Amino acid sequence: MNLLVKSVTPIWLVALVGAVLVGVLAQPGQHFVMLPVVLGVIVILTFVVQLGLVRPEGFVDRVAASIAGSMVILAVATLLLL
Repeated sequence: MNLLVKSVTPIWLVALVGAVLVGVLAQPGQHFVMLPVVLGVIVILTFVVQLGLVRPEGFVDRVAASIAGSMVILAVATLLLL
């Protein structure tokens, strides 16, 4: 398994768990306030994980994949919570 998959998959899982938690725990009027908070946490977590890796090769690709995939997950969650 290459470094891209190893470092991006946990970020996507955190986005999925965050979206489920927002859907379950947040009040219906707060869904669209809390999902951007989840995205902010994802962005910070992405940089922590990627900067913690020793290899600078592919940094931009890994960050872009992490954030773009998380945005897709949160967009689907937004559509489901409408």
